[in-house]
Parts: sequence; structure tokens; C-alpha cells
Amino acid sequence: MVGGSSHWAPSALPWITVLIGDRNCGPLFIGHRRPGPGKKIDVRDLCPDTGRARLSYGQARSLFDTATCIGGEAGTGCDLRELRHSALTHLGESGLSLLLFMAKSRHKKEQHARRYFKPSHATMAEVTAVLGPAAWPSVSHATPA
Repeated sequence: MVGGSSHWAPSALPWITVLIGDRNCGPLFIGHRRPGPGKKIDVRDLCPDTGRARLSYGQARSLFDTATCIGGEAGTGCDLRELRHSALTHLGESGLSLLLFMAKSRHKKEQHARRYFKPSHATMAEVTAVLGPAAWPSVSHATPA
């Protein structure tokens, strides 16, 4: 929601500013037209500045499929669930703590969030280096008398 408490990556900011335009509240992704007369829309799903409604899941799915399709063939692109899963997998591989991951992904249960934690080889190498011989206390190897 525009004007809400959302956190975006710096690389997304130019695109977000294009989507927002001059608006300062309401849904981030909105359709191209106003809803038809008699269509019941929740007030939270309407942009107070333009009167346009939030983009439906079906519309978003269709746009994302079109943008990611292979060879221009409809139905061959990614879906929104794959996008979310991919983003969360990368976040889980980044070494972020489980608590912060759950806050960002909005998972309520640890077992649901843990499926995304597959540490990369680089992360495992860093952990191994922390626990390596340099971290061990020095032990005297003198032979007993």
C-alpha cells in the first residue's frame, strides 16, 4: 500500500516511483480503468486519488505470465507463487536469521519458514571458517612427565 509501512530494495525504487506517480495513498498496483457501475469494491481496494481499483490476482497473474513467457507463447511464463518462492529462497540462502526472515516473509510458524533455509556453499564455508582451527583454544601438546 502506498503510504503504508513497506520496505523495498533500492533497485526497486525507480520502478515503484513509476507505479506510484503522484499518488500518496491507496493500493500500489492498480488497474487501468475504474470499476464499472454497481461493482462492489472495498474502500481499501480503491485509490482515493484516481478512483481505480487494486489489480486483481488474475490480472496480475496474466501480466506476469505475459512478461515472462517463453517465445511469446501464453502460459509458459512464471506465476506469482514461483516469484515469491524464488525470492524467499534467495533470502533464506543469504544467511538472514530465522526471526528476521519470518518478519519479512510474514510466516507465522517456524516449520513453514524453514523450508526456504538451504545455505549456499559460500555460507557454509564462512561458518566453517568461524569454527575452524583458528577459533579453537590453544592446547598444550606437551607430553606428561
